[in-house]
Amino acid sequence: MIPAASSKPERRSPLREFAEPFAKSKAFPYLWLGHIISFLGSSVTMVILPVLVYTLTGSTAIMGMVMAVYMLPNVIMLPISGHIVDRYDRVKIMMTADIARFAVMATIAALALSDILTIPMLYILIAMYGLFDGLFRPAYSAVQASVFTPEIRVAANSLSQMSLQTIRLVGPSLGGLLITHLSAGFGFGLDALTYLLSLICLIYLRKVLLSAVRTETSSQAVPVTAHSDWKADFKEGISILRSNPWLWITILAFCFVNICYSGISSILLPWLFKVHHGWEPYVYGLAVTFSGVGAILAGLIYGMRKKWRHRGIMAYGGALVSGAALLLLPFAPGPASAVALFALEGFGLMIFGLIWEISLQDLVPKEAFGRVASLDLFGSFALLPVGYILVGWLADWIGGIPTIAIFSGLGMACIALVLCVPAIRKFQ
Repeated sequence: MIPAASSKPERRSPLREFAEPFAKSKAFPYLWLGHIISFLGSSVTMVILPVLVYTLTGSTAIMGMVMAVYMLPNVIMLPISGHIVDRYDRVKIMMTADIARFAVMATIAALALSDILTIPMLYILIAMYGLFDGLFRPAYSAVQASVFTPEIRVAANSLSQMSLQTIRLVGPSLGGLLITHLSAGFGFGLDALTYLLSLICLIYLRKVLLSAVRTETSSQAVPVTAHSDWKADFKEGISILRSNPWLWITILAFCFVNICYSGISSILLPWLFKVHHGWEPYVYGLAVTFSGVGAILAGLIYGMRKKWRHRGIMAYGGALVSGAALLLLPFAPGPASAVALFALEGFGLMIFGLIWEISLQDLVPKEAFGRVASLDLFGSFALLPVGYILVGWLADWIGGIPTIAIFSGLGMACIALVLCVPAIRKFQ
């Protein structure tokens, strides 16, 4: 007599979930590897660029102008890039952006190594870099939505975000070593090289996607519907967002929440550690590192399961935890507790970020993803300069600690208010 097969399902190791994107998708390894390689170069540049500007000018105002010159073309490009991404081959757009960013970084490297780089030259080159960055981001998000199919979506997003957080731990240290022992030019040269390596990965990615087109008679890389007018595409992207309360309410809410949280993180937390607490600089570096560790831990935990219930509460709960950590940082009794709060802040933001990315990929049609992704990025970035100015001005007027309390409290109040909306609270 043949024994009946057991009806008990096979138990899977949670960690095996992270191997599924590699096993089930031929495209995933190329998209994943290309992105983390280029992100390494960008993280090195973000350390080297301020050092170079301060070496040339010693001016914080000039550094602020450099960042504004980068951000402005980026933000202006986003509404237009959504139309471009949904009309043309998305992988080719990414390849074009990588070639352009390689040329910009190679030029900056050559000028820096030759000691002829000036601030006006830097303004022009950084503006060009921001322009092509604004083109690349929506294209990457749209390709990611196609490659991260439902059966691998949670694991693929978690693995990608964990990888980027790991690069955030390594890249700044590498940038510091390069500028200390070599020069800024070598760091910019490394950044340029990473875009070439990313381009190679994209070439193989496109071959895989074209092969899938031949076998499935449908393209994941080339969208099939878009208007000829970018304004019409922009309006259609807004229409798609308006059809789902989770999407449009969250984007509007985080336009405000990002101002509150990013202003504190970028402007006041370095002041808090160095000036208010008087701790050694390495403590702040350690705290930033542990923010990444907390984010990696969140990605690891979230990626161990394919399905999570109460995702709306989880996402906004994570953002609420992050705000509470920022609120408590000024009252940390010592460096150890401050580092722990940084880890909690990174953990909460990662939970929100993962659920948001996965929900976008679940809810937005692939052929319109570029338009929606550009609107999402526009909402995230457009008002950040206003937040930076407002936080800095208020801190000079009433002090850093009250400003941290006000902005973290306002961010948390916004999150609590949005959680009162049933469509957010009950989102699955």
